[in-house]
Amino acid sequence: MKRAADLSVDDLATALPARGALMGLDLGTKTVGVAISDPGRSIASPLLTIARTKFKADAAALLKEAATHAIAGMVIGLPLNMDGSEGPRAQATRAFARNLAALTDLPILFWDERLSTAAVTRTHLEADASRKRRGEVVDKMAAAYILQGVLDRLRV
Repeated sequence: MKRAADLSVDDLATALPARGALMGLDLGTKTVGVAISDPGRSIASPLLTIARTKFKADAAALLKEAATHAIAGMVIGLPLNMDGSEGPRAQATRAFARNLAALTDLPILFWDERLSTAAVTRTHLEADASRKRRGEVVDKMAAAYILQGVLDRLRV
């Protein structure tokens, strides 16, 4: 199996069984937004937000959810700069994925997450959601947005 850094969407499609849910992650500095797809991989749904503590605890929580939902693969949002370059947050995301990959056999794909949080926040603003409500759901909604991008690409 290729490492997460080397996995393309086509590689992910090849590595996956015919059916099985995917998990999307939006890694923040304080929280991890988690989303899952249906087993047919059509729709991404926000699942939960995990408050980050230490890597081992964060990874254990994610892998527990992966087992609970029979996850076949993971998609991690890669926070690229607007010019496509990678900064410290992208490097931290790659390190998290590398450490997570050592604990699971699930294929892990990086997906460009530029503007995902902004898109989700804009949607909530248009729906007139309160600042408190936006703060409670933005990370898991961003994870769903990231995951839906991959699901749409897999169907092409």
